[in-house]
Amino acid sequence: MTSPADITVRGSGIVGMALALLLARQRLRVALVGSVEAPAQADVRAYAINHAGRQTLIDAGGWPEDALATTPVQRMRVFGDGSGAVRFDAPAQEDLTWIVDVPAVIACLQAAVRHTPNISVVTDAPQAALTVICEGRDTASRAQAGLDVVSQRYGHDALATRVMADHPHQGTAWQWFTGEGILALLPLGGEAGRELAVVWSQAPKHTAYWQQQAVHALSEALSSASHHALGRLQVHAPVATWPLVYTRATRWVAPGVALAGDAAHTVHPLAGQGLNLGLGDVAELARLVGQRGHGRSPGDWRLLRRYERARHWPTRMMQDGTDGLYVLFASAWPVAAPLRNVGLSLFDRMGVLKRTAMAQARLKA
Repeated sequence: MTSPADITVRGSGIVGMALALLLARQRLRVALVGSVEAPAQADVRAYAINHAGRQTLIDAGGWPEDALATTPVQRMRVFGDGSGAVRFDAPAQEDLTWIVDVPAVIACLQAAVRHTPNISVVTDAPQAALTVICEGRDTASRAQAGLDVVSQRYGHDALATRVMADHPHQGTAWQWFTGEGILALLPLGGEAGRELAVVWSQAPKHTAYWQQQAVHALSEALSSASHHALGRLQVHAPVATWPLVYTRATRWVAPGVALAGDAAHTVHPLAGQGLNLGLGDVAELARLVGQRGHGRSPGDWRLLRRYERARHWPTRMMQDGTDGLYVLFASAWPVAAPLRNVGLSLFDRMGVLKRTAMAQARLKA
């Protein structure tokens, strides 16, 4: 591909690569700033991908063909720190969501990028009509473009690893709100698998403690925190931790510049919507660029403002809703515990409302 590029995408994570691929399919010349080489260390993360996010990855050529890398979720079981619980079950012949193995998705996208002639992987960003910043929450490019964020640390850090369970997970995702933290077990390896991805958000002192403990001690703690729902859990992968931060861009666009993914927004992982929001950004921006009309620049200001308007409120609603759940379940106020558990149980009995909420989570990003 010859320089200059039509569009520069800064960041070669899942969001950046998916966007570059969708734009390249519109015969645009794309400069992808980053690397598409295999990472130096193992990645234990897994993501919940809804129907909209799955379609975006399929369209980009980033959905793994290996069925064991994309596990359909048939059931979700959510428990409060008392008697409250909510159960979600997929409609007949459908799936609630998918749990995807992050290394498999990244490898698939990297291969697609390498085989797309009009994408150039570069280390320095060339001039282009549009630059999209997808470099993550802490990118310096955002401030250089004159765009600001509102940012606040949650009281939690995330701990991630992988475990093998005594019993098959049968395509069920589990979550426990314990009052001191939130534990999620996400099924991997197909419906008959016994492997699960762990996301355990807790106070930083607790995640730091568990990261230093022996594998058997963490295994016992996870087995206990999950109430032995799948029998004993055995940690068999490295343990990763990172701080959880609420981030919201006050403006998503500047002349010739747009934000996408974590550069525009981050959210607590309790709802499993972080990557879905980023893939929603990708789908909307690629759609608008593709419909811009002959002779109109992909960096056209009116186009960028349409993108900002389309993504701002859906993202803000998801962030605020997730933030509200976090505050409710992290509260030490004595009345909070019975209220949140009664609320969970009442919600579980509200058929129409529960089905509506489930449909929204499944289909939208």
